[in-house]
Amino acid sequence: MIRRIRFLVWKELIELGQDPRLFGIVIIAPVLQLMLLAYAATTDVRNVAVVVADADRSAASRELVERFDASPTFTLAAVVSSGPEVDAYLERGDAWLAVVIPPGYGRELLAGRPQRVQVVADGSDSNSAGVSLGYANSLIAAYGRDLTARMAAARAATPGAGGPSFETVVRVWFNPTLESRYFMVPGVVALLLLMVTTNLSAMGIVREKEVGTLEQLNVTPLRRSELILGKLLPYAVVGIIDVVLVLAVALLWFEVPMRGSLVLLFSMTLVYLLTTLGLGLFVSTISVTQQQAMMTTTFFFLIPMVLLSGFVFPIENMPAVVQPFTYLIPLRYFLVILRSIFLKGVGLETIWPQALALAGWGVGILALAIARSSKRTA
Repeated sequence: MIRRIRFLVWKELIELGQDPRLFGIVIIAPVLQLMLLAYAATTDVRNVAVVVADADRSAASRELVERFDASPTFTLAAVVSSGPEVDAYLERGDAWLAVVIPPGYGRELLAGRPQRVQVVADGSDSNSAGVSLGYANSLIAAYGRDLTARMAAARAATPGAGGPSFETVVRVWFNPTLESRYFMVPGVVALLLLMVTTNLSAMGIVREKEVGTLEQLNVTPLRRSELILGKLLPYAVVGIIDVVLVLAVALLWFEVPMRGSLVLLFSMTLVYLLTTLGLGLFVSTISVTQQQAMMTTTFFFLIPMVLLSGFVFPIENMPAVVQPFTYLIPLRYFLVILRSIFLKGVGLETIWPQALALAGWGVGILALAIARSSKRTA
């Protein structure tokens, strides 16, 4: 019995080795997933982009700016001259925090009068915003203690007594209550569309090969473009129906605020469907069976996209060597678009870089898939 089982096991291993696609999924995919998970899956918050509005331009204000610039936790995105200028940085996502230093700040401190420093946080990502605010408050408090002690000593007073004082005024934009579901639900919408439409289009076309009906289509007068459109359009309709359903649940059940344009949201979703359907078609050109299509889609596309897109883990917190690879992930761009429309209410004039990148990715993957396919193998 043991001898028969041994031969059967050896037979299965030989068959596995003879299928390079399946062998690659079994051997390469786990190592790839481990590498991605180890580097991308981090809850640490660092490299916090901060924009400073220094309306005073005094020695005291410059010292505060230098504190942020020298901190390993923060990355100074820009220094502007007035408070309203920080709005664009927060709306575009170029900065997580904004520090606003009022005019006359240094003069008032020298006169011993209390001052306020305003810290504005992008609350779209509630976890990162809360941690970033804690870091900023600690840095400003340490700066205030040092400044007070120095000025008190200069007045020959007891250290810590007398001298200037100031407080930090915190404001949270886009998600004032720091509700985590406001950040997660739009991301889940994007993820569901990716999983459903990519898997459906990939396995639906491969199924034609397995059952042999693709051969019947080969003898019809259908052109290759007509065959591809006829196969993809039904899944696009399914995707649009899914969009309506998940948006209704997000807005009515989870009560995620919708501050932007629904027309713009649906337009960007159609562009996104172009990428997911194109990806499914591409997977179908490199797969022979539905099992291969499902495993290829899951291990080589869906899981890396989830880890590297910023769906859960902020891209800014990933190692510098990993971050350039995130630009290859279409989900990254659609997440920014969704969360910006939902929570920030921005228009195309703000998210056009992400929209252009998403459209380029969709056209590129669809063109590659069509080039690889033929009327016989589509």
